[in-house]
Amino acid sequence: MKNIYVFLGEGFETIEALTAIDVLRRGGADVKTVSIMNDIRVLSSHNVEIKADIMLDEADLENSDMMILPGGLGGTNNIKANEKLVSALKKQAAAGKFVCAICAAPSALGINGILKGKKATVYPGFENEMLECKVTGKNVVKDGNIITGKGPGMALEFAFALLEEAKGKDIVKQVKAGMLL
Repeated sequence: MKNIYVFLGEGFETIEALTAIDVLRRGGADVKTVSIMNDIRVLSSHNVEIKADIMLDEADLENSDMMILPGGLGGTNNIKANEKLVSALKKQAAAGKFVCAICAAPSALGINGILKGKKATVYPGFENEMLECKVTGKNVVKDGNIITGKGPGMALEFAFALLEEAKGKDIVKQVKAGMLL
């Protein structure tokens, strides 16, 4: 996979974004962080400032292989409010390419019909926004081209599910060994 993007909206959940980025990069995946705000610097839900690699307008959304949405209430609300990103997520899913979200972020997929007919998971309390899908309550759920994670405590498990799709099981084993898992 060449184009893997992690989208950062103000208030994103720190551990979910950074764990996915770290694990994917350890595995050799080319991951770019993308600010969906009006600034290259994005503040997380726990006041960690991240300088994104690129702005949303610079991302090659048409040729994306994997789109990743960390949760966090503020970050998720910023995702939901970003029409350009929501449109790209819909196209990505319809093309059968990977759309991945964790914590509250799967609700951005649910309310936009992206999870229709799929199994997914979401942070407790957001189930009402998971329209026309089956919420399993599991830690991480992969259904075709959709991967969802339940919350911050599942960030590592979620990240390894992403890495497996991007680079394969052998790379996951190597990265886990290097991390002493």
